[in-house]
Amino acid sequence: MTIQLDCYYSLSSPWAYFAGPQLQDVVRRHKVKLVLKPYDFQAVVVQTGGIPIRTRPPARRSYHAEELARWRDYLGMPLTLEPKHYPQSMPQDPDWNKYAGWMVIAAQQQGLDAFVLSHALLRALWAEERDTSQAQVRIAVADENGYDGVALQALERSASVQREYDAFSEEAVRLGVFGAPTFIVRGHPERWWGQDRLFFVDRYLDRLRG
Repeated sequence: MTIQLDCYYSLSSPWAYFAGPQLQDVVRRHKVKLVLKPYDFQAVVVQTGGIPIRTRPPARRSYHAEELARWRDYLGMPLTLEPKHYPQSMPQDPDWNKYAGWMVIAAQQQGLDAFVLSHALLRALWAEERDTSQAQVRIAVADENGYDGVALQALERSASVQREYDAFSEEAVRLGVFGAPTFIVRGHPERWWGQDRLFFVDRYLDRLRG
C-alpha cells in the first residue's frame, strides 16, 4: 500500500522553499505519494495558535531574519531576507499569497507533478524578486518549468480548485496545523512542523517501511 505524505503550507513561506530539495529526496527514497496542500494561512493560524511574522514583536522578527540567513548559508540556497514582493505590513490584496497555491492545486488536479511548480514559485518570490501575486508572473514561471501556464492560471478560480483549497484549510484546522510547512503521514497522528523536522519524517517513514 502506498504511503501518503501530506504537506500543509503557504506559497509565501521561506521555510517551505528551504524544504524543497530535502522533501524531494525523502519522497523519492521512500517512494511515498506526496500531496501538496496549500491552505489559507491567514485564516488558519489565528485559530490554531500560529503568529504571522508581520504581527510579531521586533525581537521575534529580527530573530526570524537571523534564522533565515543561517539556513540560507547552511543549505547553500539563494534567498533574499526581505524580498521586494513579500509585504512587510498588511497587504492591500488579502489574497496575494493564495493565487500561487491555487495554481499548484490546479496542476495537482491535472495529474501533473506539482512539486516542481511549487518550488519554482517559492524560488521566484524568495530568490528571484518576482511578484507571484501577478498572473503573468505565475504563467511565466509555469511555462519556464514545462507547464502550460495559461491553462493552469485559468483554473485557479475554478470550483474544484477553490473547493479543495477550502478543504485543505479545514483539514489544517482540524489537525492542529499552525505553521508552514507542516508534514503529516496520512492516517497517522504525528505532525512535523518546519523544514528542519524532515529528518524526523525520514526516520518515521523508515520505521513504517520496516
